[in-house]
Amino acid sequence: MQLTEAQIQQFDRDGYLFFPSLFSPEEAAYLKGEAEKIYQEEREEVWRESNGVARTAFAAHTYNEGFRRLGAHPRMIEPVSQLLDGDLYMHQYKVNAKAAFDGEVWQWHQDYGTWKRDDEMPEPRAMNIAVFLDDVTAANGPLLFIPGSHKVGVVDAGHDLETTSYPLWTLDRAKVTELAERGGCVAPTGPAGSMLMFSSLLVHASPPNISPFGRIIVYLSLCHVDNHIRAFNRKEWIAHRDFTPIQPLADDCLSELARSQAA
Repeated sequence: MQLTEAQIQQFDRDGYLFFPSLFSPEEAAYLKGEAEKIYQEEREEVWRESNGVARTAFAAHTYNEGFRRLGAHPRMIEPVSQLLDGDLYMHQYKVNAKAAFDGEVWQWHQDYGTWKRDDEMPEPRAMNIAVFLDDVTAANGPLLFIPGSHKVGVVDAGHDLETTSYPLWTLDRAKVTELAERGGCVAPTGPAGSMLMFSSLLVHASPPNISPFGRIIVYLSLCHVDNHIRAFNRKEWIAHRDFTPIQPLADDCLSELARSQAA
């Protein structure tokens, strides 16, 4: 899947692209079922909210076949490779839950800010992909973006170790307000199977989910192989150290697996 010139220009302006229903309901439902199985497991890669419900499952592509195939799917590898101009490796892989009633906040941040400070990633030649496994609505904790905020570079941030179970380099309210007054604030929503592609410099967050409707989103952080991290301060399943270029699989790799498992 290649981006058009208009899409490339839109990404340069806004810092993100949205592809509604890029994956089929069958593909999304299969991965959702696999995510729910993983959340039931007692493994160190599964982090939980303060009340015990799952918050995220790291590195699912290393222990689950469905998520392995998603991590090499051409519908995301090809356009990211096009924008980053070269081969990619998987820097980080998270299957994030926002449990009904209990899903907690993700504070305002830039992902590259964390990767630069914690992992010594040289440049922001990295991209985030978000694949919706549930319908994402205004009610169930959608992602919030500040369009155009990727153009300001790395923003000063403080290391928040207390708000949630996940340590994060976060922006202060004054800076978020300044950026939002300039670029606005949007919440892309859509059906299960939709995909977002957004810059590692884009300022983003997500609110708590107090609705009765949970939602799961898979986040894949893809980095140019020449831009791999230089420091190994975090666990390997949080910041990966396998810099082997990803070889895209066939376009039907997920649907084929879903059908074979259903048979």
